[in-house]
Amino acid sequence: MSLFQGLEIGKRALLTHQLSMSTIGHNMANVSTPGYSRQRVNATSTRPHETANYNIGSGVTISGVTSVRDFFLTAQYRSENKSLGEWASREKALGQIETFFNEPNDEGLGNVLNEFWSSWSDLSANPESMAARSAVIAKSNSLVTSFHSLDRQLLNLQTSTDQDVVNAVGQINLYAQEIANLNRIVVGEELGAATANDSRDQRDLLLDELSSLVDVTTIDQSDGSVSVFISGLALVEKADTFNLGTKLNTSGRQAKHDIVWQGTTTNVKITGGQLKGLVTTRDEVVTQFQTQLDEMASALIENVNTLHRAGSGLDGSGGLNFFNSRFDSAGTLQLETALVNDASLIAASASGAPGDNAVALDIADLSKATVMSYGTATMSEYYNSMIGTIGVNSYEAKMFKGNYEVLVEQIENSRQSVQGVNLDEEMAEMVQAQHAYNAAARVITMMDEALEVLINGTGVVGR
Repeated sequence: MSLFQGLEIGKRALLTHQLSMSTIGHNMANVSTPGYSRQRVNATSTRPHETANYNIGSGVTISGVTSVRDFFLTAQYRSENKSLGEWASREKALGQIETFFNEPNDEGLGNVLNEFWSSWSDLSANPESMAARSAVIAKSNSLVTSFHSLDRQLLNLQTSTDQDVVNAVGQINLYAQEIANLNRIVVGEELGAATANDSRDQRDLLLDELSSLVDVTTIDQSDGSVSVFISGLALVEKADTFNLGTKLNTSGRQAKHDIVWQGTTTNVKITGGQLKGLVTTRDEVVTQFQTQLDEMASALIENVNTLHRAGSGLDGSGGLNFFNSRFDSAGTLQLETALVNDASLIAASASGAPGDNAVALDIADLSKATVMSYGTATMSEYYNSMIGTIGVNSYEAKMFKGNYEVLVEQIENSRQSVQGVNLDEEMAEMVQAQHAYNAAARVITMMDEALEVLINGTGVVGR
């Protein structure tokens, strides 16, 4: 091996260890960068020089700079992150619903309903009392207000959740466009057999965040791009995106936005993520409690009106509804205007005779009548069951959210232990690379000195 070959070995070593130090510095600079995966220089020995009797080593070269990634943990992280996003959305909504009903509470619907029945019981004790009649009207108005308030709050929650669905669709499309753009960058950077480590890290971070919003599957392509699918249909393919859209649906009680593929009427099947939690909250959770409130209001109207029409007021008039029969839901419930204007028209009597309190007693006894759930529950029992369901569902959502938070955190910690930057480890690598660099410089110095001896100290006879 010639001295010039020795210089080449030293030069290659200098370049290799210089790149190692630069890469380690890059790692340390990005220790707090979200989504960053530590990078390593892949050094390999160069092809040896072959002679007749043996091979002579020719030094070191760089085969590439790669990011350290754990693909299994990444896939597991995204799978569990999807579930965390879904349960977080449901937990938030159910927490709000618990606040709406706020039971047990003196101003809650349960207590207001009991006061409504009590006002009829008080009226039965003194059916001619205008004060007792005015109390019935006041307690009835409180009951109407409570129904209206709960219905309005649930409706507002449904409306805001629907807007959250629209916003989530827009965020998904934004992520899709950014991923497609990074696909283009990665493919371009890797045309020369290099690895676009930093661009891949940015893309992986976007995919992690996207997995919280919606259930996606990904396929890595041979050209470096990644394809993203929702329910088997492409969201991102190379540098192209197939965006989601929304379509206003006015067929139900409340207008809502269905999720479709943009430019089509084809609905998108959402199976996980925050978007799934929002859709479930809007279409199932809130609707369930709206329906139950409406059933309570409808049963109240029907049963009270039936008894009230059969009785008569202080002036002997009868056949009057207590609640306006044209409105039969929690959000529209209201008293008959004539009764509000003249409490003497309240039908407490069955015969019209002075002291007759039969109708007032019958209405008060409705508190114990099994008029709900196909004749198996009173209104109070039905309402308490609904409150119990809210509590159970809220507890379940909190429990699942907490479990998935712990699981996602554990997976992320495991993932970071593999691909995250450890400053202590990087410092040790830096010292090692620095010593190797110094040694390579010393090799070049030695070879240079040998060349000087060869050139200046030989070839002149007698010197």
